[in-house]
Amino acid sequence: MGKKEFEKELPELKNGVSENMPLLLFVGTYTKNNKSKGIYLYQMSPRSGELSFVSSSKTANPSYLTIHPNKLWLYAVNESTGDNPKSNGSISAFKIDQVNNRLRFINSVSSHGSFPCHVSIDQTGNFALLANYGTGNVAVFPINGNGSLKEACSIHQNVGNGPAPEQEGPHAHMIVPGPANFIYSTDLGTDSILLYSSDHHGNLLLLKKIALKAGAGPRHITFHSNQKWVYLINELNGTIESFKLDASTGDFADFQTTSTLADGQTNFAGGSDIHISPSGKYLYASNRGDVNNIAIYKINQDSGELQLQGHKPVSGKTPRNFVIDPTGTFLLVANQHSNQVITFRIDAESGELCETGFKTEVPMPVCLKFLI
Repeated sequence: MGKKEFEKELPELKNGVSENMPLLLFVGTYTKNNKSKGIYLYQMSPRSGELSFVSSSKTANPSYLTIHPNKLWLYAVNESTGDNPKSNGSISAFKIDQVNNRLRFINSVSSHGSFPCHVSIDQTGNFALLANYGTGNVAVFPINGNGSLKEACSIHQNVGNGPAPEQEGPHAHMIVPGPANFIYSTDLGTDSILLYSSDHHGNLLLLKKIALKAGAGPRHITFHSNQKWVYLINELNGTIESFKLDASTGDFADFQTTSTLADGQTNFAGGSDIHISPSGKYLYASNRGDVNNIAIYKINQDSGELQLQGHKPVSGKTPRNFVIDPTGTFLLVANQHSNQVITFRIDAESGELCETGFKTEVPMPVCLKFLI
């Protein structure tokens, strides 16, 4: 067979993904007072965006998931399930069995706080970072060579409050590694972003508390691939704040604030999640409050400023978390209170979200993660 004929038979690749090989999607859910078993695994067709159920793994309230960069392990927060609002949650480790397409439980340890809501992996891959919403603290967990978790090696308690009823105390909502070995945590209760460094033992050192607008309620941040711009979605005041990132200090400088709602709209936005397309051209934000849509923005490639392009209804209730597939072709939304995952196709030229017709029934989905 000649070279040209052989090349014609090779599967077309986009961002390293074959159009003929299904992508694995993990779905985290709430399990209390519903039929959910815990974490669900689906295969997604890279051609159509259709999801096919593969397996499920039983665990309590896995409301946020993260996958280790080595693709061998998955970590899930287990939000507090007791009636005591101060009861600790936990964090669970799973081995990703790609041969049998299922998760295998490894171990679980205390989150050292109530209502853990976010988990990520640090830049070294040696530590899991966790945010406890209820108690407003963040914790660091060493990862063993087999993927299991040790007890927390570092815990930082934030203090303060804000003007809104939801801000009676600190509420850590996210903790993520950023460029240049800095770590960032958003705190909805104190209208701040906490900037940390860490040593090789995983110990956190608070460098600065970046103050935001009073009553904003910061929830999630995302970094542009050029590592110059950072975008924050605020849950309480329905805005996105854009920052320039100082790579040497890790500090943020605010350069734009824009609404997540249409002009003249006064509904409660309840902003929940924010992501940038792999191309770096478009930013998407979910409004879960009274509007149930995805706000679409074009990113100015010179200044980083956002220009609102429009809104896409999510055909359901409470778009909690959403994810963009690694090829940048599809955007999937977890509609928490309508028990479904909706698949949209992304128009590469306009960033617009187009209907695919695929609505996958999943009990109370709240987190979506591709294995990439």
